[in-house]
Amino acid sequence: MDPKKTIEELILNVIREGGSDLHLGAGRVPAIRVFGELVFLVKYQPLTPQDMVGILNELLPKEKFDKFVNNQELDFSYDFRGEARLRGNAFFQKGLMCVVLRLVPKVKTLAELNLPPIIADMARKKQGFFLVVGPVGQGKSTTLSAMVNLINNEQARSIVTIEDPIEYVYTPNKSIINQREVGIDTEDFHTALKSVFREDVNVILVGEMRTPETISTAVSAGETGHLVLSTLHTNNASQTIDRIIDSFPGNQQDQIRTQLSSSLLGIFSQRLIPRIAGGLIPAYELLLNNNAVANLIREKRTHEIDVVIETGSESGMVDLNHSLMELVRAGEISIENAYQYSLNPKGLERML
Repeated sequence: MDPKKTIEELILNVIREGGSDLHLGAGRVPAIRVFGELVFLVKYQPLTPQDMVGILNELLPKEKFDKFVNNQELDFSYDFRGEARLRGNAFFQKGLMCVVLRLVPKVKTLAELNLPPIIADMARKKQGFFLVVGPVGQGKSTTLSAMVNLINNEQARSIVTIEDPIEYVYTPNKSIINQREVGIDTEDFHTALKSVFREDVNVILVGEMRTPETISTAVSAGETGHLVLSTLHTNNASQTIDRIIDSFPGNQQDQIRTQLSSSLLGIFSQRLIPRIAGGLIPAYELLLNNNAVANLIREKRTHEIDVVIETGSESGMVDLNHSLMELVRAGEISIENAYQYSLNPKGLERML
């Protein structure tokens, strides 16, 4: 097997089929994910351990390959002929090498992503803390990339992204954009985030908030004149707030509640739902911070936030069930999928 030729063929296959991910592992045939479903490429023979060594040597420079072998897992990015970019994770299972590559689409506009115009309003804010949340693979990074590019195309601002690895690559337009990759350009998220206070930055994109130190610094940055955009792997707005607060020791939780109640702009939770006509379309929940929400955060009443969202449509908030209902009525998604993705199916049933 020619590793270079094989990986090129497989990546072209993903692009041609409109796929999102490529799964490679010793002992099995390659597979791609297309519109949420895994498709096995049975025209290929199962990959051998030697095949995987060759493929990973093709994907990774020597120092990164050595790091992968030593650490047994590695996040990385891969530029394909200057035409496409992929995010990769290499790992071992049962002592065998595997890799999953995700195709990073070109940066799209919020309208092309079928996202509500109010997300553009959030991107135009001068300061505050805005989170895009949801399970893995639900388009969080794609939404944030559209927000960053909107700022880039409309305003003269200094933007720093801190990512592991870098996914979307931006072409500066009206803004200065510095993209920093953890492990290459900076030691870790927290170190990079602390340094932005000395870099004359307006907008900060934190690829993922993994530690209390990173969360605390990001929230503080949102209070001190920066627009901070980030993600968390949580299901909805109320769970996100609880997750942030619970990540701190008990004696620090009141302080983070107070900071969060003042710096939070909003929380956007999204799901990608299979479309009846093919492809995927987002359903979403949007919490916007106001006096009522800020009081609930400070007073440890986050369990009441879901009700605020359900009744807050006049102020621009969106309930997930309402979003699903609109997609069903528009003929975009099936009722069955609406129920499957709802976090409150009984409430959705009453609406439909």
